[in-house]
Amino acid sequence: MTHLDLRKGRGERGSVSIWLVTSSLAMILLVGLAVDLGGQVHAQQRAHDLAAQAARAGGQEVQGPPAIEGSSLAIDVAAARAAALRYLETAGLTGTVEVSSADTITVTVHDRYEPRFLGAVVAGDLPVTGRATAHLVRTLGGDPR
Repeated sequence: MTHLDLRKGRGERGSVSIWLVTSSLAMILLVGLAVDLGGQVHAQQRAHDLAAQAARAGGQEVQGPPAIEGSSLAIDVAAARAAALRYLETAGLTGTVEVSSADTITVTVHDRYEPRFLGAVVAGDLPVTGRATAHLVRTLGGDPR
């Protein structure tokens, strides 16, 4: 009877090693996926933040004389576009600037995230885009006008 038990155990020899290698590879893949997806989300948040800051920088470029007179508040299109693009250039990114009305500027930022763990699985960098809009608001005594 002892002889039969020994033969039965030999057939499963090494099965724990195969299971350990397979589960270890799966865990490494899952950790790599979590790190790289987290990194891409962080890059996306950074792109959105930089788009918002560039839109604010562009939104500060208003047409001077009408604003000083208090008659109207409008974006100086050329100066706003230049200011927003200058901000993006200083940050080392590219993007587009759209002035859609006299009081609205939208900036779209294009960036890339380089995967740290899954670079072998994912071909190349992952694209990241951030978009933000700034609206001019005229206030008098703290109340929007």
